[in-house]
Amino acid sequence: MLVYTDKSRLPRAGTPCSACPLRAKPAFADKTVDDIAFIQSMKIDHRLVKAGSDIISPGETDAELFTLFAGWAYRYKTLPDGRRQILNFLLPGDILGLQASLLSASQHGIEALTDVEVCVFSRRRVWDLFVKMPTLAYELAWLGSREESMVDENLVSVGQRSAAERIAALVISLFRRAETLGLVSDKSFQFPLSQQHMADALGLSLVHTSKTWSRLRRAGLFAFAGGRLTLLNPRLTARMASLFEREMTPRPLI
Repeated sequence: MLVYTDKSRLPRAGTPCSACPLRAKPAFADKTVDDIAFIQSMKIDHRLVKAGSDIISPGETDAELFTLFAGWAYRYKTLPDGRRQILNFLLPGDILGLQASLLSASQHGIEALTDVEVCVFSRRRVWDLFVKMPTLAYELAWLGSREESMVDENLVSVGQRSAAERIAALVISLFRRAETLGLVSDKSFQFPLSQQHMADALGLSLVHTSKTWSRLRRAGLFAFAGGRLTLLNPRLTARMASLFEREMTPRPLI
C-alpha cells in the first residue's frame, strides 16, 4: 500500500461519503441524504498513514478533524521522561482530533497502530457544522462524549480493577467494538496490540502484563496465535460476563 507522509503531497481521493462501506455496518446509525452531502462538502482529503506514524502530533497547532476509515490507532500522552500513557484505542468510524481541531494546540498525540486510512475534514469548517447543521453538531458532541466515556472506563480499570480484570475488560471491549464493525469471524479478530501497548494503557508493568496475559490464556478466556485473538469464554466470571453483555448503541458516523 502506498503511504504518504508529506502532508503537502497528499492526493484528494477516497470513497465518496454516500458510498462509504462503513455506513452499512451495525455499529453506525443511519444518516439523511442532506447530512451525508454536508459531510462530503467538509471532506478535503483521504490520507494513508503508516503504522507507527503520528496522525496528530502533541502540540500540533493546525490539526484537521479525521474519521478513521480503516485500521487501528491510539491516543496518547507522553511525560517529559518518555513514559507514555495510552488514553484509548481507536477503530474504524471513530473521530480523531476533535479536541485538537477546537483548541489552539493538540493536548495529546494520535499514532497509527497499524497502517491506516483516514478521511480528512477541514478544521475551519467545524464551526459551519455547528451553525448550519445542528443535528450533526449534536452528533459530533455525542462522539466526543463517547470518547470521554471510554477514557472514564479505562480510568475505572486502572483505579479499581485487578490486573486480570483490566486486561479482560480491554480484550472484551475491543472484541465487542470489532464485532459491530464486521471485523470478527468465528469469534476471532486481528489483534494488533502488543503487550507494551496494553501495559501503557492499563497502568501495569510489562512483566505484570505478560504474566497476567498468560494466566488469562491458560484460564481459557481467549486464544492468541498469528496476530489473531479468539475470544473463547467471555463469561469466565460474572464481572466479565457483565462487560460482554453490555448493549452497544449504534453511533453517528461523520
